[in-house]
Amino acid sequence: MRITVIGSGYVGLVTGTCLAEVGHSVVCVDLDERKVKMLREGKSPIYEPGLEPLIKQNVGHERLSFTTNLEEALKGADVAFIAVGTPEGEDGSADLSFVRTVAKSIGQLCSGNLLTIVKSTVPVGTCDIVDGIIVETLKARNAKHRVTVGSNPEFLKEGAAVSDFLHPERIVAGVTNEQDAETLRELYTVFVIDDPSKLFIVDRRSSELIKYGSNAMLATRISFMNELARLCEKVGADVDNVRRGMGSDSRIGRKFLWAGPGYGGSCFPKDVAALVQTGDQYGVSMEILKSVTAANETQKKHGAQKIINHFGGKLTGKTVAIWGLTFKPGTDDVRDSPSKTIINMLLETGAMVIAHDPQGQPNFSREIGSKKNLTYVDEAYEAVKGADALVLVTEWPEYKRPNFERIGQSMRSKNIFDLRNQWSYKSVKNSGFHYECIGRPDAKITANTKNK
Repeated sequence: MRITVIGSGYVGLVTGTCLAEVGHSVVCVDLDERKVKMLREGKSPIYEPGLEPLIKQNVGHERLSFTTNLEEALKGADVAFIAVGTPEGEDGSADLSFVRTVAKSIGQLCSGNLLTIVKSTVPVGTCDIVDGIIVETLKARNAKHRVTVGSNPEFLKEGAAVSDFLHPERIVAGVTNEQDAETLRELYTVFVIDDPSKLFIVDRRSSELIKYGSNAMLATRISFMNELARLCEKVGADVDNVRRGMGSDSRIGRKFLWAGPGYGGSCFPKDVAALVQTGDQYGVSMEILKSVTAANETQKKHGAQKIINHFGGKLTGKTVAIWGLTFKPGTDDVRDSPSKTIINMLLETGAMVIAHDPQGQPNFSREIGSKKNLTYVDEAYEAVKGADALVLVTEWPEYKRPNFERIGQSMRSKNIFDLRNQWSYKSVKNSGFHYECIGRPDAKITANTKNK
């Protein structure tokens, strides 16, 4: 098939590259000339394991190309994906201005029949809006092309997006007629050849809501476990034991039960907020999801408060080393990262902060802006030199088995705050550190002492 992907951000670039990898002819469109030039050279503007080699390979095989010219990209296309951003608005709703603009451009510039697929994460009813814009625009130019609209939300985990696309657990699509359903089956058959039932073709509104419902459910599990972890700290339970016991129940399962410093990234915060706003729009108050968001913000602050409390409420004259700025390992995405909240709280209480991240420092420094007393280093052990505390925020592989003896020799005072529960109490304590984590007995316990 001939495919046009409009938007060469994270979703659009992975989608276009992976579709080219299985033999489709793909043109990706982006307004950013600098980005297009970089992509034509086979270089990826984002960090995603395995993506850049595929870009280079498929550009070389002439299955994948990049342009700023949408009209040229649409010529002869069978399918056009809309994969532009839908940032969170001030009221929590998804900003559809980019989607609307692209829909109008498709109506103005398409030169033949076309299936337009909304790949961006959008609220329920967005495909109806896109459909209406395209129909009106075609009518205004007296064009007789058959341009239909479908929904096909992405389910890509940052850090594993290429594998997720090429080996999906499921593909969800929403259409209004059998012809479009057949087009989607042809498009995706190679990805589900082992199990065609992985392709779910439903109505458009159900497809749109499946995406939001999935992310909201996962965010809910994370916030619930983080609340349990805070309770574990008070009562002297071990959240890892609680997690394993709960996860052994097949009705619950083991995934997304890890305690940590709170969720972040481009999806969960934005999608939960958008679903809450959609509920309000239709008179359905999403009380659970409102609590999920509140619990997540509390958890981010909880990690920082551990450090502040340990030093008596003021960090003036103290230096804190931060390991990890991205919201998760395997990506350079720092959007809504817990590190932002934690670092800002530490700076506000007078700390000097030295931060390290294998991939996220450039994006983090741009997003958080210039901050007095915040510096970055290129090597993890450089961050701990002269530090009074080391805080693990993101569980990058290179942080999993550090040399605690070397760390201790570099630090001014030996305090570790493990917000990902990566390290063992015994290993850290045997190296002479004060150690706190999340929801485990190695964290400070107050309730048992008070009750004795």
